[in-house]
Amino acid sequence: MIDVQRSDRSRIQELLTPASAEPLPLKRPQTVTLVGTYPPRQCGIATFTQDLRNAIAAQIGAPQTRIVALDDPNSSHEYDDAVEFRLPQQGRAGYRMAADLLNAAHIDLAVVQHEYGIYGGADGHYVLDLISRLRMPVMTTLHTVLARPSDGQRDVLTAIASQSSRVVVMTNLARKMLEDVYSVAPDKIVCIPHGIHDSPFVEPAEYATQFGLDGRKVLMTFGLLGPGKGIEVVIRALPAIVAQHPDVMYVFVGATHPHVIRNEGQRYRNYLKQLAAELGVAAHVQFHDKYVSVEELGRYLAAADIYVTPYPNPAQITSGTLAYAVGAGKAVISTPIWHAEELLAEGRGVLFPFNDTNALADRVCELLADDQARNEMRRKAYAHGRSMIWSAIGESYVDTGAQVLAERRFGRVQMNEPAFTPITPSIDDEPSLDHLERLTDDTGMLQHAVFALPDRRHGYCTDDNARALIVALTVDQQSSNLRAERLAERYLTFLEYAFDHDRKRFRNFMSYERKWLEEVGSEDSHHRAVWALGYTVSTAKIEGVRLMAYRLFKDAMSAVTGHGSPRSWSFSLLGMNAFRQSTRIDAAVNRLYAATANRMKALFDKPISDEWRWPEPVLTYDNARLPQALMLAGQDLEDAAMVSRGLESLQWLAELQTGRDGVVSLVSHEGWTADASRRAIFDQQPLEAAAMVEACATAYRITHDAKWFDLAKHFHLWFLGNNATGLPLRDSSTGGCADGLQNGGVNFNQGAESTLALISSSLTIRELYRRAVETSTVLERDAVA
Repeated sequence: MIDVQRSDRSRIQELLTPASAEPLPLKRPQTVTLVGTYPPRQCGIATFTQDLRNAIAAQIGAPQTRIVALDDPNSSHEYDDAVEFRLPQQGRAGYRMAADLLNAAHIDLAVVQHEYGIYGGADGHYVLDLISRLRMPVMTTLHTVLARPSDGQRDVLTAIASQSSRVVVMTNLARKMLEDVYSVAPDKIVCIPHGIHDSPFVEPAEYATQFGLDGRKVLMTFGLLGPGKGIEVVIRALPAIVAQHPDVMYVFVGATHPHVIRNEGQRYRNYLKQLAAELGVAAHVQFHDKYVSVEELGRYLAAADIYVTPYPNPAQITSGTLAYAVGAGKAVISTPIWHAEELLAEGRGVLFPFNDTNALADRVCELLADDQARNEMRRKAYAHGRSMIWSAIGESYVDTGAQVLAERRFGRVQMNEPAFTPITPSIDDEPSLDHLERLTDDTGMLQHAVFALPDRRHGYCTDDNARALIVALTVDQQSSNLRAERLAERYLTFLEYAFDHDRKRFRNFMSYERKWLEEVGSEDSHHRAVWALGYTVSTAKIEGVRLMAYRLFKDAMSAVTGHGSPRSWSFSLLGMNAFRQSTRIDAAVNRLYAATANRMKALFDKPISDEWRWPEPVLTYDNARLPQALMLAGQDLEDAAMVSRGLESLQWLAELQTGRDGVVSLVSHEGWTADASRRAIFDQQPLEAAAMVEACATAYRITHDAKWFDLAKHFHLWFLGNNATGLPLRDSSTGGCADGLQNGGVNFNQGAESTLALISSSLTIRELYRRAVETSTVLERDAVA
């Protein structure tokens, strides 16, 4: 058991190191993530989390100190940039995903704030889904320790203690209760007091004038107002106090608790005002109904002669308001709540019995009549508070974190091993992976082929390995294919090697000799990689694969905003959309996602003309990805206009690439303009067909309109002969696909891009038919036809 009340690394090491062991070399954590409520959410733990975050950030740096913010139901808060993830209180899957993402980010230390009511599930047990999956050390700060918990409350807290490297309490009584009631091992418990903001020792009269309280003796209580605060006890004591000290003013500072507002409005506040009027002391009571900043709170406290804590229940193991008052050097009168009994000992304050208005009046009158006794109490409280300043508290958390990191590093504790249960839907007819394996070696996927054999002269590229990663994961997702799983791992490791961590950019082209041919790859290759990584985070079954993908995904996001190609935007939007199917708690991704989607929508709001329903004068490559990304983002962001723009532009693309005879003629490699006479028919690329198939499938999933199902099949048949040559591009003997349609027929080389396009299109059609089975309507119609 440790009391950390000062900065003293040698003492921490001495206390935490077993007598039989050599002292551990300590290395402070470099990255810390705090989990808890966070402003602007109005609650005491939110303020605590912010203050603790700032205190730790002062030790290790603000960019290295991040927040996972708990969102209360039916609220939408605008957080500051410290918030990395926002976690819906009742969204259980989010807790597990948050743990996985933090694991991927290689956070050194997680500091979790625990209060039963801020987490979802019975007795807040969803927090266990988070803590049990975290692989870094966890310190959990306990804001509530109950002497008589329910069975569920005991189970939750016992599990938290078991899975945490340390549990932090703020009083010695709480520490004893953890041992006696919850059987927590003493060496897991650390006592770090509630932090306070540093403030000067001042005379109240100097500040009372700021609030129009000149010449008044000020009693004060602050906090979020609600039943159970005991404010009525102070008001009932006022007539006796005013009789002896007619210059007294009782000031309550604080807004009504949001949950109280939601359930019963201002009933309690109005009751208090009415009570004061009935007792004839309304002129001696002020309510400042607002949520005050730390700076404003400091000014209010400075004006107080006596601070009153009238809680009616002893089971208040921690009171932040009480800590603030002591730290500000106030004369404090409190009921004997557990925290007050400890904090106000040795003459730092006085206690009065619960709900005893006469005793409270006597204590107030005695202190107001004895300036010497009151000021001596103030000085003792202020001196004690110097050990509780946030800078010292932050250092204590960091130093304790250094100890648990050392224990982890040297094997003195066992890591939590999170479990992951994959979802493995299956279909009967899986695509052939033979040609993918033929083009893939230990490094990754080669770009090109000579007929059906790999062409090593052109080496590798990030573009194709990103595409291959998506395809392999989709095969594995649909049919639980171990071959595909292994291929996906190889493609992901290529992307990891392609990423330049200094420049935060992907390189694209690599020679067969494993030498990079450029320092920075194209925008497209970067954004395709982002797409593939977002998809991997969402779909990969192996935890290590998902975690590596997440780390790369986050590192690569920094370059996304600086790129101006709409195709690049679409690739990143598809990646962020896939990412958000697994989690929506990454605040930075959410912001970039919305901004990019709106940027894309603004582009499509201004087509070139009524005839050329496209924002660019030339159609080039992967055109359907733009409306596909727009539709998905619109659906995700509940923006009907965005979905509509995507559907309109996709419909226009489909009509443009379908002849009167129903034959598909894709936008050629040379690009198409509004001048139909200048549109080259060849070279047509499989990439375009796959993009149209997947975009039309997206439209079908969103609208449930069978025409989009038909169009998806229509463009898929391009691979099988519904094209300008009437020739199939699929090679059933190899599993590969011809590289395109040329003037003289098909290009018989079966490179990576074309083969991946074929497999991707086939997977999409199979998935559409699988979905159609659920409604039968499309299948019944096809059967009749």
